[in-house]
Amino acid sequence: MGSKSHPLKIFSCRNSTYLAEKICESLGLNLGLTSCPVFSDGEFEPCFEETIRGSHVFIVQSTPPPADNLMELLLMIDAAKRASAYKVIAVIPYFGYARQDRKDKPRVSIGAKLMADLLSAAGVDRVITMDLHADQIQGFFNVPVDHLFASAMFIPFIRNMGLNDIVIASPDVGGTKRANTYARLLETDMVICHKSRAKANVVDKMTLIGEVAGKDVIIVDDMIDTAGTIKKAAGLMKDKGANSVRAFAAHGVLSGNAIENIKTSQLEEVYFTDSLPRRNSCDKIKYISVADAFAEAIARVYKNQSISSLYFR
Repeated sequence: MGSKSHPLKIFSCRNSTYLAEKICESLGLNLGLTSCPVFSDGEFEPCFEETIRGSHVFIVQSTPPPADNLMELLLMIDAAKRASAYKVIAVIPYFGYARQDRKDKPRVSIGAKLMADLLSAAGVDRVITMDLHADQIQGFFNVPVDHLFASAMFIPFIRNMGLNDIVIASPDVGGTKRANTYARLLETDMVICHKSRAKANVVDKMTLIGEVAGKDVIIVDDMIDTAGTIKKAAGLMKDKGANSVRAFAAHGVLSGNAIENIKTSQLEEVYFTDSLPRRNSCDKIKYISVADAFAEAIARVYKNQSISSLYFR
């Protein structure tokens, strides 16, 4: 795929090589050649190992902590601009630091805005991402943002699971819009968990709004980090008479005791996309690839075609 004037080339930073290779496979392209020598002190120097002059350059990289993942993407964008790429598009399946999307207490940063500013300063022309923690983060950018949704993959999968009496659940009040989308498209009821936090990543108290007795519950969220909330929610729903509880989340961050929390929870299964490197250390954890969706988005951006049909919202 590509034209003589502005060919399409896809590259990857080190954290997202697996997904980038799957995207290239879907498009029938070879992943572009790069290198990333690392100095003794940990500094690294990403480099393109083929010409990109006049090319549409798509760089695939999720940006979870550590900050090296973001720094590597910024350096790759800078290198592409300096190598006379025609357009540089950052493909960020998981947009890190997105939970810091507002000033909810004094003297804190708005990390998501700073991320957008850094990407713009590096010279990015466009961003393709998926399931931002909050939709308004798109407004932090002064370049176009194409926002995909994992629901485009998850909803058809849920329809084909053969569950008899589904109810969609949001693990917190902030996720009600997302849960409502699933409930509307699947034509099911919705319940909400109301939680209060003692501190970040620690749920103090949780109550359930709605009925789950005899239902197959599907909890939907944008990410699962420590899995503390999802474990508590699953236990609460089983106590309220749920027949089964499963979770679908776009991003499997899985930090701290997440794997153990999932193993010891009352969840039947937990489904993620491969926006972050796969963690197959628990039988309950399953993955649904988003490579084809990102490949189609890349192809349509390259051809100046609409991508709105790629997702449910």
